[in-house]
Amino acid sequence: MPDRLVPGAAPDPQGSALRRCVGDPAEFERAHWGVRPLLRRAGRHDDLLDLAAVDDLLSERGLRTPFLRVAKAGAVVPGKAFTGGAGLGAEVSDQIRDDKVLEQLAGGATLIFQGLHRVWPPLQAFCLDLARELGCAVQANAYLTPAGNQGFATHYDTHDVFVLQVAGVKHWQVHEPVHPDPLERQPWGGHADEVAATASGAPYLDHVLDEGDVLYLPRGWLHAAAAVDRTSLHITLGLRRPTRYSIVEALLGMAAEDPQLRAGLPLGLDLTDPVALAPHLAATAQALQDAVAKADADDVARRLRPAQWTAHRPGPIRPVAQAAFADALTADSLVRPRPGLHLALGEGRVELADRTIGYPPECDYAVQALLAGPAVRVGDLPGLDEQSRLVLVRRLLREAVLVPA
Repeated sequence: MPDRLVPGAAPDPQGSALRRCVGDPAEFERAHWGVRPLLRRAGRHDDLLDLAAVDDLLSERGLRTPFLRVAKAGAVVPGKAFTGGAGLGAEVSDQIRDDKVLEQLAGGATLIFQGLHRVWPPLQAFCLDLARELGCAVQANAYLTPAGNQGFATHYDTHDVFVLQVAGVKHWQVHEPVHPDPLERQPWGGHADEVAATASGAPYLDHVLDEGDVLYLPRGWLHAAAAVDRTSLHITLGLRRPTRYSIVEALLGMAAEDPQLRAGLPLGLDLTDPVALAPHLAATAQALQDAVAKADADDVARRLRPAQWTAHRPGPIRPVAQAAFADALTADSLVRPRPGLHLALGEGRVELADRTIGYPPECDYAVQALLAGPAVRVGDLPGLDEQSRLVLVRRLLREAVLVPA
């Protein structure tokens, strides 16, 4: 029986994170997704992050590098310029020092908060919802730039982004790509001369983002941004879209199992000599074509799962509360799938990115009901007696597959 993917509970259309960013998702997919920028007015974003939250992160949360970076005049400031020891009882040497950050801000530096989808709950929840709707991993960074300053010169990203302007205003200039659809291994530095030349010409988009504006940029589009007359805070949501090259990498992994493609080459062969290489290149290309032709979608999907499923961590759990809930479980307890957790169901097993959970086949219907979402009463699970239901649900709670509803 082929594995059945279980994506988790469906998003609430009324609270759609994607609709908040793009308006009409169908129109966005047709005209902009991976093709061209989108600029729109969407309303305030300070429910996700605001200037008070920035101060909280800098002074109260024990933030460490690399969750904060600092940039000035287009270059990254060394971490030792704004970090220090955590004090008595903590063997930490790279904790953010708020006084040093204040000094950097006074000098016109930009603060870059990285991985906020991991440390700031409102963005954690928003990114989980957006990732579920887009079908790709989403990360959240934030940029705080003093008035009249610029963090980085014109460059491109190797992933799509949504820019949400939270506070202040920022002047953006966007130019068309010099290297369309770059892979992560193809950063803009490899095209620095072309980037600089294109940036000196007329921009595709020249706009001052005001509070509430949203800008979508596909990967590869050149951009630079500078604060205008007051401190600017914006959130950048990085969208880690899979590419056809992701499938190529999986196919190459399968090809490595072919003895013909693992075979050594003749003694003394000079791979840099085109004449000597030609027959071996032809034979290798044929063997690769034969191996790829035998590829099975189930096998390729299985190879893609570890990287795709771990690109974005699932929703958080509360270990202490979850353990207590499992211990006190009753037939009236309500549970649901852990948000954002990717898995596949087979006969008598749940496959996760890092492990497989086996269970007796008679539990199949109950497991399917548990993972269908959004919530189920333990006593209503089909096909099992009361004790078996409790044993099954306790295990899936302790494996962090389920959470209390």
